[in-house]
Amino acid sequence: MEIFQTTRLRCSPFYDATIAAGAEVFSVYNRMLLPCGYGDAEAEYWRLLRGVSMWDVAVQRQGELRGADAGRLAQILTTRDISTTEAGRGKYAPLCSHNGVLINDPVLLKLADDRYWLSIADSDILFWARAVAAERGLNARVFEPDVSPLALQGPKAEEVAAAIFGDWVRELKFFAFRETQAGDIPLIVARSGWSKQGGFELYLTDGSRGGELWNLVSEAGRPWDIGPGYPNGTERIESGLLSWGGDTDDATNPYEVRLGKYVDLDVGDEVIGIKALREIHARGAARHQLGLLLDGDEPSPPHALWYSVRRESKHVGDMTCGTWSPRLKRNIGFALLARDILPGARVEVLKDGDEIGADVVELPFL
Repeated sequence: MEIFQTTRLRCSPFYDATIAAGAEVFSVYNRMLLPCGYGDAEAEYWRLLRGVSMWDVAVQRQGELRGADAGRLAQILTTRDISTTEAGRGKYAPLCSHNGVLINDPVLLKLADDRYWLSIADSDILFWARAVAAERGLNARVFEPDVSPLALQGPKAEEVAAAIFGDWVRELKFFAFRETQAGDIPLIVARSGWSKQGGFELYLTDGSRGGELWNLVSEAGRPWDIGPGYPNGTERIESGLLSWGGDTDDATNPYEVRLGKYVDLDVGDEVIGIKALREIHARGAARHQLGLLLDGDEPSPPHALWYSVRRESKHVGDMTCGTWSPRLKRNIGFALLARDILPGARVEVLKDGDEIGADVVELPFL
């Protein structure tokens, strides 16, 4: 496979290692290549569920806020109160537009009072944060640092992390992190990751050493049969994890996608979107996110298109993602539905010209 590298499409520091490990399928995310398959999707799924999987997630770029006003800028950007966040801790921190629309759902990591990272999903938040800092006249530099995460995910991830770094990693709380080294490779270890199977993200802070880190982790994980994987779409749907930009549209607010608990309505008025969110909270969101159990017992290919959901021939929402669940033995998916459609309802999904019956259920599925 040949990739023409430009400043518009970059390979990660782990790219050569993923090719050597058998990566066959890539997607584009934050203008970088994300490995999405190593030739055996079923084995990669069960490895995550039963063992330990290592992921090149360097596409999860960091936007660094640095300077005397970095903390103030971070708070202006997120609707979550971060005033009590300590250095060495992270928080899930929704970012909204002025009208309350969710524009990203990063993890915010506080490295120091004057230094924060926004670990972003796929969008140009860096440009937006720079504009806000300049428009507000803040003393904060906004840039992309040399940081590339490698994830360890699965029930045996802690054993691998402890073998590399020592037993202190077992004491890390969720979203806590610590600066350390793997050998002499500089990185930050955080207990986090885009799965519900548990694990860590290793934030490599020297992009020239990606191959070394990949090989070190691969060798350390050999006793636990570690293998390559990727942010698994099937597991994330089963586990009820939101995919910003996939399960959201240009009108989605946090209350519609189960993120209301991350909106602190008493933060200051200077927080972008908070006034609109107070109004949305008062009147109630127009839609809510629920699960669908589709009729039939034959696996259907995953999809990335929104399908109309109907009830009594009336459009009541959209199915935003779908997959075959090996654990439930059903085709499942998320839906953004009118708020009067409740769990227990029967609906129809219009998919490729066919109507498929479905039961509406609460999330997560598992």
